[in-house]
Amino acid sequence: MSFGGKTALFIGGVLFGSAGLKILSGRDARKVYTHATAATLRCKDEVMKHVELVQEGCSDILADAKQINEDRRRLEEAEFIEDSAAAKKNESDEDSEQK
Repeated sequence: MSFGGKTALFIGGVLFGSAGLKILSGRDARKVYTHATAATLRCKDEVMKHVELVQEGCSDILADAKQINEDRRRLEEAEFIEDSAAAKKNESDEDSEQK
């Protein structure tokens, strides 16, 4: 491309950009931006409501899971104590039989 062609493209770009700025900074464009921003904020509020509901559900699930693990730990601990007591009883029974 020649120097004249590049210069013409540059000047065309500047003019197009200037016209675009005039259009984008007009009163009607500002109205469109305002309505688009308002719609975006309404959408954000709706999304945040759903996020809060999901978080509450997750909190409930987490609490239930912790309770299940605590119950399981207690059950395993009780079984261990019973097994230990049974083992001690068997040892004492065997000791008394040997005497």
